[in-house]
Formats: sequence, C-alpha cells, structure tokens
Amino acid sequence: MIIRDFENILESRISNPLNFVQVLIGPRQVGKTTGVSRIFEKYSFPKHFATADSPSPYGYEWLNTQWNIAREMGSDTLLVIDEIQKVDNWPETCKLLFDQDRPKKNLKVILLGSASLSIQEGLISSFAGRFELIHAPHWSYEECKNAFNWDLNTYLKFGGYPAAADLINEPARWQSYVLNSIIEPVLGRDISGIVRINNPALFRQAFRLAMSYPAQVISYQKLLGQLQDKGNAATIKHYLELIEGAYLLKKLEKFSGSTVMSSSSSPKLLSLAPALSNAYIDDLTKLSNPDWLGHIFECVVGASLLKLPGKLYYWSYGDYEVDFIRVVDNKVIAYEVKSGLTHKAKSLQVFKKKYPDAEIKIIDKDSFFKLANSNI
Repeated sequence: MIIRDFENILESRISNPLNFVQVLIGPRQVGKTTGVSRIFEKYSFPKHFATADSPSPYGYEWLNTQWNIAREMGSDTLLVIDEIQKVDNWPETCKLLFDQDRPKKNLKVILLGSASLSIQEGLISSFAGRFELIHAPHWSYEECKNAFNWDLNTYLKFGGYPAAADLINEPARWQSYVLNSIIEPVLGRDISGIVRINNPALFRQAFRLAMSYPAQVISYQKLLGQLQDKGNAATIKHYLELIEGAYLLKKLEKFSGSTVMSSSSSPKLLSLAPALSNAYIDDLTKLSNPDWLGHIFECVVGASLLKLPGKLYYWSYGDYEVDFIRVVDNKVIAYEVKSGLTHKAKSLQVFKKKYPDAEIKIIDKDSFFKLANSNI
C-alpha cells in the first residue's frame, strides 16, 4: 500500500482545529478518493462522506443537505465531499455555509475535485481566504517502482495510473482500459459536463494530436492543419487550455524575459503521464523506440520540475533550444535533459551567454530522481 504525500498532509491538518477548507485537486484515477477514504476510516470522531459524481448535476439543496447532516453530528465532525466541481454554484454555496461555521470551528471540511481549472477559478473568484489547496498528481516513477517493482523503462511505457498496472503484459488491453476508463470519462464527462464543447469530435482529435507531440514545441496553426474537422487556432488553444485544466497536459511558454512575448509563443506540450501519450500509439513497437521514449522521459522530467516552486518554461533561439527553464525567486535555472535524443551542447552555452547569471543543470536517467529534492 502506497501512502501518497497528500494523505500525510491532510491527516496532519485535520488532527487540529481547522480554520480553512482543505481542497484536494488532481486528475482522475490517481488515488484521491482512495487516500481520503483511508483518512476518513481512521478518523475517530463523527464523520460524513458524500459524492457528487452523478450524471445529473447537483445544486444548492444537495450541498446544503450534506453540510447540515455534518453539522448535526456535533463538533469535530469531518465532512468530505467528492467531485465538488459537479455541484452547481458550489463556490458560492460553500462560502455561505463555511462562513456560518467558521467562528465555531466545529467542522473539518475536505473537498475533492478532478477538473482543476474549474475548481481553481471558483476558489479564486468566490472562496478566497477560506481554503488551502493540495495537489494530487499522477503517480511518479518512485511510487510505481515501490508499488509494482517497475524499472524506469516500464514506467516510461505505462506510468501514471496505478489501476492499469495489472494489464501491462497485454499492451493492447492496457491501451483500451486507459482510453475508455480513464481518458474518455475526463473528456466526455468531467470537462464536457462543466464547459460546453461545440464540436466534441474536434475536441477529442485535438487531445489525441497533443498527446502525439510529447515534449515538443508546436504551433497552434500546425496542430490545426493536422485535424480532420474544421476549426481555428483560437478554438484549438481553448481546447488545450481545458485539457490542461483537467491535469492531462501542460503547455509551457517560451522563456524570453517578456510576458507578452512568452504568451504569444508556440507552446511546448508536456503530457503529464506516460500513459496518456502511449495510449494512442497505433504501432505498439513504438513503445520500444528510443527516440519516442526519449520524448516521454523529457515529459517525466518536466512533470517532476512542475512540482517544484517557481514557473517553468522552455527556451529557443534559432536552432538552439534548452529543454526547461525554471524561474524561482528571480533565479533562473536551465535544465538540459539527456535522454538519448540528439542535443546540441552549444544551446546551453548560447543561453548562458545571453543570461550569464543563470544556473545550468544536466539531468539524465541516472540522476533525475533528485528532482524530488528542492535544491535541484
């Protein structure tokens, strides 16, 4: 049994009186509900667990009912609500209910959600000052190694979702499970249930195409040119932002020292788990292709860097490119990923000449485990 970091954080916080709602967000099928359920079972005071995971959205009345059930159970009651983003007007309702209870500190509230963009917008617009945010990312290599005895190569093929681990000896079956039981519910229910998608077929095409360019810089126009259905660059950009909000993808902007220039640059696309890109491979022999796995490894490194403080970018200048640039506390750190792909060492020299105060780091398959340490 793997105890994820968010479990330790939550368990520590609910052991004392809480003056904030604990909000746990992350992608589907990474153990959020399982981890919170373990905490819930061990909790020795009154408790109430409810889920809004229903085809039809719940509203104010449902959320108010769950809250009142917990209130009636007495002080120190733990209230857990899963899939909170599916409740209509949940930020305003939670704000009203929590503000009524906050002076008494008689409830400990945990909210779980999968569509992070929707949740974070609600938190910022209506729930500011009343919550602490906790992230539950995809399973890391270290977690898969400890749970399933995987080596790095196995993780680069199948990593990210523990529920699919039993199927890796049948790659085609594994792909079917990831596509139909993990990806499709996110695209067809989680995102589409919150935001109106005018062209669902184009939306799915855009996701599949984005997953086929792991750790690669590609323009919205080039993506658009490869889609079968009609659309425009603004639509594709919007679709990728929705996918990013569901924790399946990260779009990195180009580091330039100018926010305006960065936001208008072509993005570098990172799939946030190897399974997301590999689920769409038509030729399964590609799972052993060194170049393809090199791109997947670069995504894994990028996902690890995203967990660290600061803002992450990529950098390019003409034919020169540096894989990742992290800016934290006005400090610039350039990361070159050695993954078996062809890299020009001169890119780091050019970057260093342009930004002489920047720190340079090289990451290969033997050293990337150190990414868990804050000093890298």
